[in-house]
Amino acid sequence: MKEVVVLSGKGGTGKTSIVACFAVLARSKVLVDSDVDAADLYLLLQPEVKEENEFWSGQVAFIDEEKCTECGLCQELCRFEAIQDYTVDPISCEGCGFCYQVCPVNAVTMHSCMAGHWFTSDTRYGTLVHARLGIAEENSGKLVTLVRNKARLIAEKGDLHHIITDGPPGIGCPAIASLSGANLALLVTEPTLSGIHDLERVVSLCRHFGVLPMVCINKYDINEENTHRIENYCYSEGIEIGGKILFDNIITEALAKGLPVVQYSNSKVTQQIEELWQAISTELDKQDK
Repeated sequence: MKEVVVLSGKGGTGKTSIVACFAVLARSKVLVDSDVDAADLYLLLQPEVKEENEFWSGQVAFIDEEKCTECGLCQELCRFEAIQDYTVDPISCEGCGFCYQVCPVNAVTMHSCMAGHWFTSDTRYGTLVHARLGIAEENSGKLVTLVRNKARLIAEKGDLHHIITDGPPGIGCPAIASLSGANLALLVTEPTLSGIHDLERVVSLCRHFGVLPMVCINKYDINEENTHRIENYCYSEGIEIGGKILFDNIITEALAKGLPVVQYSNSKVTQQIEELWQAISTELDKQDK
């Protein structure tokens, strides 16, 4: 079993569209959407939820009105200004527990938070494990780890060959939780100055965690000078370019139909994405030798 995570240093590079295409092309796999803050892979895969679970994480303070003497100490010391009129605003509360520690009459207690939900779903392409973090909730890295672990259990039980993960953008905690322990990271970039800058950041992240990076240049023909800059950077760093994908309105048409482009059209873009998946499969096969 090999795990491929698709990342991008910035949002909007097309990684979810590419993962949806991999869902069509890969034969034996389980799919993961680890962008729990703004999941959107389900829009293309149209899953049927089979299992729904609550995600509990973090704490929020609660003041017992019967015990409270209204001494004002908690309001005075709360640096997040989450306590007004001896009532805790759960949105502003950071769960630090300081008010709990300083209350002289033990009127403050810390309650666990129901921070979101995670799901196991069936799609026409295979099983999808995904999640939805609640509004203003944190600990998304913990939720990412949870859905990845569930996907690994499903893959082991079903003797599946691949876990394909649609990772979050950026290089923060959710990206780290998506990346660690993977066999290969496909880094989707685009030929813009911000795309080049963020590619370099996510490459550094991959190397820090010892995960092999491979690059895909999406919409490579919109600025061929910047495409050459990305190619030169990859060559100088010893990073394989798994594929380059044209800018084509056929992808937008496929998205409007709710379909991965490889299923919607037998176009040049479809061929390029098929070659990209073949390059990934070849690299993963090398790791078994």
